Amino acid sequence: MTIAPVGTDDPELEKRLSDELDKINSAAIDADDELPFSIRATDEDGALVGGITGYTWGGCGGITSLWLAEEQRGKGIGARLLAAAEAEIKRRGGDRVVVATMSFQAPGFYLRHGYREVGRTPGMPGGTAKHHFHKSLPTIAGPVSSRRT
Repeated sequence: MTIAPVGTDDPELEKRLSDELDKINSAAIDADDELPFSIRATDEDGALVGGITGYTWGGCGGITSLWLAEEQRGKGIGARLLAAAEAEIKRRGGDRVVVATMSFQAPGFYLRHGYREVGRTPGMPGGTAKHHFHKSLPTIAGPVSSRRT
């Protein structure tokens, strides 16, 4: 057996590891419905000013990235992107969302939008921490019949 550090990116190894872990996850969770999503925010000229990416899997939604151009921050665009992601997660049958952010990024943003901090990883670079959040999404009730019997 040889253990050989590559020292740089290894796309072939990354894909193989991901595929092997997906097999283990699918067997343990009994859900093979993982599906990514992405939502763009563009200005009137069509230039990208922000976006959000994530996935749904087994009734859970995950946010992997949320970014806004600096000049667009504080205008409610982040809240609109987050609401759009939550709506997409619910549309796909999800009832909860998870996300992690660094202490210098957006923990306050997620708290303001109803997320609950469920963990924190200290000792990240620069003396920062990674904050882990969870939010339960309200279920949408089906149509109510007004017909009397």
